[in-house]
Amino acid sequence: MRYVYLAKDDLGKFIDLLKEKHRVVAPVKKENLFVFADISGGEDMSLEYIPTIIPPKKYIMPQKESLGKFDMGEVSMKDTSIEMEPTVIFGMHTCDIDGLECLDVVFHKDPADPYYKKRRKNVTIIGYECMFPCDEYATCVTMDTHVPKAGYDIMMTDAGDKYILHVNSKQGDAIIGSGNIFKEADQDAIKKELKDLREKKLPKFKRALNPGYKELQPLFEKSYNNTGVWDDVGRRCVSCGNCTAVCPTCYCFDVYDDVKLDMSGGERGRVWDSCQLNEFAEVAGGENFREERSSRQRHRYYRKFDYPVRKHDKFFCTGCGRCTRTCMAKISLIETVNDLAKGEQDV
Repeated sequence: MRYVYLAKDDLGKFIDLLKEKHRVVAPVKKENLFVFADISGGEDMSLEYIPTIIPPKKYIMPQKESLGKFDMGEVSMKDTSIEMEPTVIFGMHTCDIDGLECLDVVFHKDPADPYYKKRRKNVTIIGYECMFPCDEYATCVTMDTHVPKAGYDIMMTDAGDKYILHVNSKQGDAIIGSGNIFKEADQDAIKKELKDLREKKLPKFKRALNPGYKELQPLFEKSYNNTGVWDDVGRRCVSCGNCTAVCPTCYCFDVYDDVKLDMSGGERGRVWDSCQLNEFAEVAGGENFREERSSRQRHRYYRKFDYPVRKHDKFFCTGCGRCTRTCMAKISLIETVNDLAKGEQDV
């Protein structure tokens, strides 16, 4: 929609402005890692960070949430509404914004998830563009998530002693219009400055995956029976579920009923689940249609690079690198995909 400048010295004032009407969460350093957490001021956050341990999707799709309460014998549940104060997720990387776009596709598809919709409506996204690669685990270049495109209300780009803010929605425009710390300037001049900044940053981002963006899905179409790669990954996997727990696009959950001791009623809720856990694919009678760890790992990769492309025309891997960083068995997404590509070349 439009561009404005924000002096770096006014970043704290920007946070104060947001906190007048919103809860503000942002990346905060936790030992040698980072998490999204509530902040009281600009001094609490760390904008130069590697992807947080858990993605910011937790504010829209909580790790555990109540769906409502029930009384035995009643057909419908009660207390099914949720309360969420207007929240700003500040400083989201473009890869995590892409992750939310993936979840939007899933949860807004008819029949839409009312709990997700309510939270998503109450969230404002203020992104922060990466000007340097996070680390050796990120694959954002191949996944085309290293440059902002959509999904945010405001995007901030570091421009030396100031930030360039791209105002991309009515929500974002209302925020900018409510403060006097933002400087208007010639739009063409700002666009040119932004273009120059991105041209300088791109050589710093190296492609980690050997297949290019357009080659990824065709590769997976041919690799389902590459038993060498999948068996190797399966032998190393310990089925801890870490990779799916930290993924910004995984959305599987388990529904449970917590019944009162007197059996008069209870509460129904849902909690994140993982396709990497042994019991995930277990059905009545004890049959498990993905009993082998190799088949569960293969399923995880196909849920990122093949199935969603067929269904939603979109990759569900954002290139954030979290799965590789957190894997106890040191299974690398980069190595796995590149091994699949090498296997095709060797055929």
